[in-house]
Amino acid sequence: MFAATRLTAPFRTKPRKGLTTAIGLVLLVSASYLRPAYSADSASIPAAATSSDDSIRPFRVQVPQAQLDDLRRRIAQTRWPDKETVKDDSQGIQLAKVQELVRYWGTDYDWRKAEAQLNALPEFVTNIDGVDIQFIHVRSRYPNALPVILTHGWPGSTFEFIKTIGPLTDPVAYGGRPEDAFDVVIPSIPGYGFSGKPTELGWGPDRTARAWDVLMKRLGYTHYVSQGGDHGSVISDALARQAPPGLLAIHLNMPATVPGNLVTAINSGAPAPAGLAGPEREAFDSLSTFFGRNAAYGAMMVTRPQTIGYSLADSPAGLAAWMYEKFAQWSDSGGVPERVLTKDEMLNDITLYWLTNTGASSSRFYWENNNNNFSSVAQKTRDIKVPVAISVFPHEIYRAPKTWSEQAYPSLYYYHAVSKGGHFAAWEQPQLFAEELRAAFKPARQSAAKAE
Repeated sequence: MFAATRLTAPFRTKPRKGLTTAIGLVLLVSASYLRPAYSADSASIPAAATSSDDSIRPFRVQVPQAQLDDLRRRIAQTRWPDKETVKDDSQGIQLAKVQELVRYWGTDYDWRKAEAQLNALPEFVTNIDGVDIQFIHVRSRYPNALPVILTHGWPGSTFEFIKTIGPLTDPVAYGGRPEDAFDVVIPSIPGYGFSGKPTELGWGPDRTARAWDVLMKRLGYTHYVSQGGDHGSVISDALARQAPPGLLAIHLNMPATVPGNLVTAINSGAPAPAGLAGPEREAFDSLSTFFGRNAAYGAMMVTRPQTIGYSLADSPAGLAAWMYEKFAQWSDSGGVPERVLTKDEMLNDITLYWLTNTGASSSRFYWENNNNNFSSVAQKTRDIKVPVAISVFPHEIYRAPKTWSEQAYPSLYYYHAVSKGGHFAAWEQPQLFAEELRAAFKPARQSAAKAE
């Protein structure tokens, strides 16, 4: 385990304030525009806004019972494949594991509890660049809270961050101090969850990053920080490359640190270069295994998102297997994700994809990106001048070495390898994740305070 490392990096000190009129704005919008409830019949948010409409509207989830009845009917009529011919998961997620999850889904799982959990939070929708962006916005009760935008990945959603909202917005209740507080904004990426589905090309990391800056400014924030893992990491990288006024820093838990020459070696299946040792050799071996044996899902989504979309749209069991495999492989659970996530938590996420019919639309983000998310060269990390913080969780797809991180991100000022957690860091370890954000963004918070 590495000790936390803090490096010197320039923080902007131009005058700016945190939250201007967000409270008044939300109250005004709530009084003037009542957003219709989400209907799964439409498979996406109703198109009530135009590209020139910048209003922020309340949002509430209310899935018709007929959709839930249809889901259970489909589950009951599942046609299962033959059992795997090996004793491990080398052919894919095992039949018995998927059958147990799907049996529970069809008999004991209750979506209405998930719906109530979502509706207990302040949810909104706003149109940005022609697409409706649905988001959760929780303001801290403490003054001078630092605004943070948290971005999920695949096969995640805004559900990933719900358990960390409390520790971030109310730190005193979770062992922190009032000055550690955050205002939290959690959007759904276009094509995911209750956000709209793009009908034109171009909605990759860069365009999404620009939309996130518009969202934060529309909420009244003049400065903020960004955090992400998986897709959230590449979106945060893109946001940092763009360096819009007010972006103070970014925090990543799946950074793009792999040097270009090693990306080539990994992609070709070549052995590790001579002299590669320690954490660098471990990272190389992890990525070689990942791309050699476990990345077929990514190749499919990068090249044929529409083709895989038919199965994900029509088969609940197929969708569950496609996603549950990643919960098992990528969580810090020894291959048993129920050790860190409950069945209900995983099924909340899977059911969200089912009810919104976002199997294909979420896969298109891979097609739009079409880059190696671990490659420093592909993600142009050396172009980033905004301060960067990295937390390394031990069961991430690869553990980014400190040496690679420093080479990839010249503005790196915080690096810390933590003791537990995997790819779904905030979901698996919400308290630890919150503690990392408190430590990582402390310099940004101090910079913002000096500027006010």
